[in-house]
Amino acid sequence: MGYFGKLAFSAGRWTAGAPTAVPFLLLDVHDSDIATLDYRAADASGGRFFLGHEPRIYFDEPDAAAPVDVAAEAQGFARWVHETTGAEVDPAAVADLMAAPDGAPPRDEVVEETVERLLALAGLPLPDWPSDDDAPAG
Repeated sequence: MGYFGKLAFSAGRWTAGAPTAVPFLLLDVHDSDIATLDYRAADASGGRFFLGHEPRIYFDEPDAAAPVDVAAEAQGFARWVHETTGAEVDPAAVADLMAAPDGAPPRDEVVEETVERLLALAGLPLPDWPSDDDAPAG
């Protein structure tokens, strides 16, 4: 079984669960196969995209999530990074990491690796991924 968890980057740090401020980046990982990234800027603009697989492909359920406009979300995320951190990010490099709307397999075996590539590209710190020692007993 892979990692399941929700982490938020806001106010310059990662926390478990919900963000503590705007702007934020919310990361929701499902079984190390799908990462849903929601980003919001101070003006409440933002978006959503996936790394690994899109839910509609992964679950073979067309209504699980609308197909992502990869070019638009890559531009939006690059703008969010610039407004949030001042860093410049190439939207094409962001798009290259996103889940393929046509269902092509992801580059990385576990989505956490793709998340780390994206965060490095954006100049954001990496989260402290929970270890097996952090899991509940049993």
